[in-house]
Amino acid sequence: MAMKPNYRHERSQRDRAKAAKKEAKLAAKAAKEKSASIGQEKAPEPAAGQS
Repeated sequence: MAMKPNYRHERSQRDRAKAAKKEAKLAAKAAKEKSASIGQEKAPEPAAGQS
């Protein structure tokens, strides 16, 4: 006999997976922006009087 579907439970599982995926994406984006900003800070700036 087939199981009766539990729509509420299935929906909560989908929502939880979607939230985890979204958080991982935001964390990756934040890490990328942080590494990009660190790279800009370490780059030597040209002297104003020399050219």
